[in-house]
Amino acid sequence: MNMHISSTLPFYEPAGRECELFEMAFENGLPLLLKGPTGCGKTRFVEHMAAKLGKQLYTVACHDDLSAADLIGRYLLKGGETEWVDGPLTRAVREGAICYLDEVVEARKDVTVVLHPLTDDRRTLMIDRTGEELQAPPGFMLVASYNPGYQNVLKRLKPSTRQRFLSMTFGFPEAEAEIAVVARESGLEKGRVAPLVRLAGHIRALSGMDLEEGVSTRLLVYTAKLMARGMNVDQAIQVAIIEPLTDEPDVKQSLRDLISTIYG
Repeated sequence: MNMHISSTLPFYEPAGRECELFEMAFENGLPLLLKGPTGCGKTRFVEHMAAKLGKQLYTVACHDDLSAADLIGRYLLKGGETEWVDGPLTRAVREGAICYLDEVVEARKDVTVVLHPLTDDRRTLMIDRTGEELQAPPGFMLVASYNPGYQNVLKRLKPSTRQRFLSMTFGFPEAEAEIAVVARESGLEKGRVAPLVRLAGHIRALSGMDLEEGVSTRLLVYTAKLMARGMNVDQAIQVAIIEPLTDEPDVKQSLRDLISTIYG
């Protein structure tokens, strides 16, 4: 779990009216669900908006073992005595902060039970272990995200949960915008970033190849950072694009063949 309030505005390049929608959700006390592939900018967007609104942000990276107790809190032994320690969701509610649940579908089923009263007109959080029922103040906002491409029968956000949120879909930026983002984040000049973005577009358009997802903007930034610091193009692409995307030798070779057509 990460907690921060930024004094500077994290860079984010809007693709549409998403910033306006976030502000309207915040002002009206409505929860917001972000859908989109890994590394397309969902987390950066939330960080940007929290800083823009001057709100403290609690970010929780959800995983298979994340339980409701991890979000709400638990009794811990301190100095020979048991003491209640709030979890990130409880702290966000008490403080009127923003709580961001990244990849919420990865969490255990009991998490959604906890979220439901916070995502309707009750806006309450029940802490069974202490008997408290917290009323979320106007400044509290719940934001969650997930990657629809990874959903399966066992890990799927139920309609009864999805319909409690405003929702918007994120995708990868248009080429010119992505070039600007990668150049800014990496320090690599745009002329050298452009072929990377063109390569990413080709990979994302591939069909029939054993890739769960195309290359993310995040991986392009990693690649460009390595290149900006002197690593040659082939090696940077190998460690920051090819290897993260696949373990299959034949798929790796197909990607190398594609790269050779871009970089000749």
